[in-house]
Amino acid sequence: MQSFKTFFSSGSPYSYLLLLASALGMAAASIRAFESKETKARRTRLKNQKELHLLAERISTYGKSVHRRFPTGDVVVSEKDLAEQLRKRQEAVATALNLLLSQQKVQRAPLNGYWKLNP
Repeated sequence: MQSFKTFFSSGSPYSYLLLLASALGMAAASIRAFESKETKARRTRLKNQKELHLLAERISTYGKSVHRRFPTGDVVVSEKDLAEQLRKRQEAVATALNLLLSQQKVQRAPLNGYWKLNP
């Protein structure tokens, strides 16, 4: 108990900040540890949806930038090449492209696995 009193009597503002940060970290960890499976599943689903929308936005931005560099032609990419370009899994890119398809920002190309990105 004496060492605890000595710690606080030293008066270092950094020690108070460190103690506060540790307490907040432990509180956050304990909240996540005791949450229900439904809450975890909902949080994971929302995180995946957010990542999907961000990936779709990156694909749309990529298509616009390529179209700016080459304004006379169509931007046609394969799922595999786009996944490598964006450093994402090919399945995630395909899902994001299907999301963009529902928003009419892309079109399927005649070749399987290829997409035309609308400017």
